[in-house]
Amino acid sequence: MVASTVNLDAPPAPRNPALHYAIVGVIALVLLYSSFTLYAMGQALFGVIILALAFGFAVIFGSQRFYAHRFIYPGIAAISVFILFPILYTVYLGFTNYSSFNLLSFERSVEVILRAKTIDQSTEQNFSVAPDGDAYRIWLPDSGLLSDPIALDGAATATLSTSDEPANLLERRDAIKLRNGLKELELITPEGESLRNAGLRTFAGVTPEFERIAEDQLLRTSDGVIFTADHSTGFFTDPDGNTMPPGWRVNIGFDNYERIFTSEGIRAPMLRIFVWTIIFAVSSVVITFALGLLLAVILQWPHMRGKAIYRILLILPYAVPSFISILVFKGIFNQNFGEINLILEALFGIRPEWFTNGTLARVMILIVNVWLGYPYMMLLAMGFLQSVPEDHKKAAALEGASALRVFFTITLPQIIPPFLPLLLASFAFNFNNLVLILLLTRGGPDIPGTVIQAGETDILGSFVFRISFMDSGQQFGLAGAITFMIFVIVGAMAYSNFLAMRRAAARRSGQ
Repeated sequence: MVASTVNLDAPPAPRNPALHYAIVGVIALVLLYSSFTLYAMGQALFGVIILALAFGFAVIFGSQRFYAHRFIYPGIAAISVFILFPILYTVYLGFTNYSSFNLLSFERSVEVILRAKTIDQSTEQNFSVAPDGDAYRIWLPDSGLLSDPIALDGAATATLSTSDEPANLLERRDAIKLRNGLKELELITPEGESLRNAGLRTFAGVTPEFERIAEDQLLRTSDGVIFTADHSTGFFTDPDGNTMPPGWRVNIGFDNYERIFTSEGIRAPMLRIFVWTIIFAVSSVVITFALGLLLAVILQWPHMRGKAIYRILLILPYAVPSFISILVFKGIFNQNFGEINLILEALFGIRPEWFTNGTLARVMILIVNVWLGYPYMMLLAMGFLQSVPEDHKKAAALEGASALRVFFTITLPQIIPPFLPLLLASFAFNFNNLVLILLLTRGGPDIPGTVIQAGETDILGSFVFRISFMDSGQQFGLAGAITFMIFVIVGAMAYSNFLAMRRAAARRSGQ
């Protein structure tokens, strides 16, 4: 009798190999087709990402050797697509001139510039479309001209001749459906003049504003000025240095970082915003922690009546969606009609400028954030306080310690260690709490003397958001550079905190 051995370390084989490999093949082919489609649409970067996902899927699910990794592949793929790729792409943008003026590729920019036309107003006249079998005729009522039948399915030329008005003219809404063919149509008058579509209702003499005379040169037809492509800035420029928008995206090296460090209009507000961000995050954590802990201690007082009602009332701010609370507070703090200013004026005769004074705007931000954050801290504290042994507190009380001393020497040291990771998480959340800033103050009031949008209540997250999506120039490249610097700074701070916590833990374990 021969004993059989089983390799327990080998990954399990599929129960139905043929069906398994068929499904893997179909999914891989779908991903490959998606990758090819994205590449054909000009989205080469996303096509490469889908191609990498297809390759990884085929290798892991189609190979017995790597089959055991099938459980972690979805997580790795999600991290790569939704975390790693955005980080790397943002870092890449920091080395480009990407903005609302430099959105396109070079060829696309040339195409947009060449589309610019000059319309001769003296030749502009209304038109109508008349069907003629499978073709159409263009009727110009102002001059009484009718075109030859034309298919309107691409670039074409039709001759105009004098005629009576057709009886079967299309309604305007039906004629608009043919606008793609009308844009490609050229009409030749009996005098030999060329008319092209100048809008939804008119044809006119149309002259291109620019002509492409070389790969990197455009001629302005009105005055003969030649614009040359400057691939260091991403614009066409004339001999006097004037630029022609739209531009295209190019790599500019460390120019964005140089602007950050050398431009006083960027460096000064950015440093100011960074300091405020630290103050805002730390203050929010400290105040909400202190207030939440205080309320939790009060609610655990055994002689208090109606504790259940108080708990419900104090937790209500946590139950209301934060954006609703923020908008309510925006109305309450209104400088002209808000309830707070009405009360302060009635009692003390003052009307604080909550939204136009930088210091008061920051105080208002902290007040609202504490209101939104203290219920969370209170709930945590109520749970952690339950874990403190009563025997320790009773022993301290028997030794003559006051209630305050018992709290600071017995209770607080025992709840701080489990609280610490949550406090760090709260700090990270408030460090990037741009929703509060954008909904309440939109970063204002603005800091004077800056070359970019920057406000007194801006934190780094809202500052970058405003540069990217609210600034008239939408400077994505500059925002990418600032974001990378924030990433490095926050990473260094997080690593320093990690080292400090590890050393503190080592000291506690050694005692």
